Amino acid sequence: MPIQDARPASAPLNRPGLLFAALGLAGLALPLVQFKANRIVPGEGVLLGNAIGPAGWMLTAALALALLAAISGRLALGLRLVLGAAGVVAALLALGAAARVLTPEGNTLARVAPASGFWLLLLAFALLATDALSRMRLTLAQRWLLLGAAVAVIGGVLWSGWLDGVSVMREYAARKDLFWREAGRHLVLAFGSLGGALLIGLPIGTAIYLLPRLRRSVLGVLNILQTIPSLALFGIMIPIFGWIAANLPGAAALGVAGIGIFPALVALFLYSLLPVVSNTLVGLRGVPPAARDAAFGLGMTEGQVLRGVLFPLALPVILTAVRIVLVQNIGLAVIAGLIGGGGFGTFVFQGLNQTAMDLVLLGALPTIALALIAGIALDLLVAALGPSRPERIGA
Repeated sequence: MPIQDARPASAPLNRPGLLFAALGLAGLALPLVQFKANRIVPGEGVLLGNAIGPAGWMLTAALALALLAAISGRLALGLRLVLGAAGVVAALLALGAAARVLTPEGNTLARVAPASGFWLLLLAFALLATDALSRMRLTLAQRWLLLGAAVAVIGGVLWSGWLDGVSVMREYAARKDLFWREAGRHLVLAFGSLGGALLIGLPIGTAIYLLPRLRRSVLGVLNILQTIPSLALFGIMIPIFGWIAANLPGAAALGVAGIGIFPALVALFLYSLLPVVSNTLVGLRGVPPAARDAAFGLGMTEGQVLRGVLFPLALPVILTAVRIVLVQNIGLAVIAGLIGGGGFGTFVFQGLNQTAMDLVLLGALPTIALALIAGIALDLLVAALGPSRPERIGA
């Protein structure tokens, strides 16, 4: 099925385009990169044109024209998408080119880091592409294809080695084995806590659906847990599990400890319960009474109705809880680095302690990428299972 590429209304100006153009033009006027003698000292800002010579000024002009074209209200949505995607790729390629040009041959200490101009430029073109996508009537297959293509293109740029001279990639090269080990721990924290929340939260949600008198007390306790600041909850885990490991025989052998991955998993699990329980309840209550009555009329038992009718119809809402929890926990898992839980937070807090922003980015950027990919993929999955976007509870 072809992409329906409708043109916007005949308004001469596109208001979101004005914002995107302002952001992008500000980015072009600000330094694209910072050149630093080493990873800690302050850097000197360098404009795109000065970073890669005459080609940089030509690219600056081309990007400015693309941003100004986005202001037009008559620009086709397909062309907006192409301009946005091309601008994102061009910004990444310009960053890699600047690192190659500015870094002296054989110098292993110098760093070329992305500056404010790069981030504004990347944001402007990414918003331009996202805005166009939100207005286009794409099939689910086309949306999955675009998601896969975006991941493939960004991954291709990273694996090509073009960005190897950029400061954050130098930090990655120096810690490659550690990076992938912490990436695995980050996934264990995010998906492990999600799995535990589903294992416990689905039965609790079902129970308060069947026994309405329990709803107020159960949801009240879960709401209280959700209001505890994340840093405080992680801190509370330290003395509690430290005491358990020291005083209960066999607890330490099972991995229970005051610091490490165990208390981090428990804290993330507790944060995950409210969305799972709430959305399970909302999903089950949202099933039309006629469907339930028809099932009972066919002679099905309560358990058969739950398994065969209620849960399948409530699945889109329950998957929305999965999306909320997964995206939430991918971000919150960063804080686990403070209590020895590992994950990308290890690099974030090391970078903060050493005043090394490149090291902070090494932990922050993959966290953001994981959250975005997980959120978009689960949104598409929810859309595939339901006729409309379900209500989100507990976000």
